[in-house]
Amino acid sequence: MSRVGKKPIPIIDGVKVAIADRKVDVEGPLGKLTFTHREEIDVTLSEDGKSVNVTRHNDERESRAFHGLTRALINNMILGVKTGYEKKLEVIGVGYLATIKGKVLQLRVGFANELQLPIPDVLDVKCPDQTHINIKGCDKQAVGQFAAYIRSLRKPEPYKGKGVRYVGEQVKLKAGKSAT
Repeated sequence: MSRVGKKPIPIIDGVKVAIADRKVDVEGPLGKLTFTHREEIDVTLSEDGKSVNVTRHNDERESRAFHGLTRALINNMILGVKTGYEKKLEVIGVGYLATIKGKVLQLRVGFANELQLPIPDVLDVKCPDQTHINIKGCDKQAVGQFAAYIRSLRKPEPYKGKGVRYVGEQVKLKAGKSAT
């Protein structure tokens, strides 16, 4: 049995979970999330309604893989609608900056043109100053995906460290030509 998959998922106060067929709906103070699980997996609500149990039909390799994954995704949904998820990015470099105009994130990161990124509706993106970006939301996958996409536009380069990076990320700098 999967160590992750067999643990029951506790339902936090203020969160409602509804299960119908293969569809799991989770609603909380920060929003509502929906997930449709695979046919190989069963998701049930406990009799007292305080936990969610995930089981699988057989021991095939694919079923075992989806067992733990399904449990982790539902747990992330429950935590997300209650507390939410946040990623923080910093923009480092001379003349590099980030601003928000309406529902568009504008980045100046050393290209000839300013990059215009539409902000997804499920996310709350703020720029406390011109060198920091805060991304918040209840969907862990959406928060991480948008943060990774912003970072991929100008990754930190290894010689001066200029670019977009996560707050607290260590960039290993290389010695330049003059180090020989």
